[in-house]
Amino acid sequence: MKATDRLNQVLDDVARAEKDAGREPGSVTVVAVSKTFGAEAIAPVIDAGQRIFGENRVQEAQAKWPALRERTPDVELHLIGPLQSNKAGDAVALFDVIETVDRDKIARVLAAEMEKQQRRPRLYVQVNTGSEPQKAGIEPTEVVRFVDACRTDHGLTIEGLMCIPPIDENPGPHFALLEKLAREAGVTGLSMGMSADFESAISFGATSIRVGSAIFGPRSKAPV
Repeated sequence: MKATDRLNQVLDDVARAEKDAGREPGSVTVVAVSKTFGAEAIAPVIDAGQRIFGENRVQEAQAKWPALRERTPDVELHLIGPLQSNKAGDAVALFDVIETVDRDKIARVLAAEMEKQQRRPRLYVQVNTGSEPQKAGIEPTEVVRFVDACRTDHGLTIEGLMCIPPIDENPGPHFALLEKLAREAGVTGLSMGMSADFESAISFGATSIRVGSAIFGPRSKAPV
């Protein structure tokens, strides 16, 4: 099956999940995760009408997206992987949405870069809902404090929260936790759900889902 056919299947599944959850049609944004795939794999998906894409690494995105955007300027690009402070300037220049704000240092550096470049990507705070030591993200107990600090200390507008549930656990409780934390923090965006569990995420209120393999197929082992 071609990526364009898989994209249409995902969009059909999203529409069905929205209906089953009593959500408004079109209330869930599909972020097509194109990490490790080259321009030749991404271009047909753009041509099929998809405009929102996610990448994990700043350097990889820099290598392929400027040319793709020259061809299709209205593409929206999300950073969904960990951000190192020394890449913050490049991230602000390239991405429209940064979903992985997860510590005070990153918030501070992003604020400085946004002021310097006069460019303001939309921001999400990544939450480590499973408190996994190997995973990035703010601890759930710190989310409200951190979102408030982003606003008051750094002058940042936080649009929402993002999470990646533990791979070996039922994602439902993690989605429910993220929705609860978003309400407590006073944000509306919920970036949660991937290829294997986005229908569940939609039932818990996801406003955007990050879908890679269900659109592009199995990944190569290394970035292209």
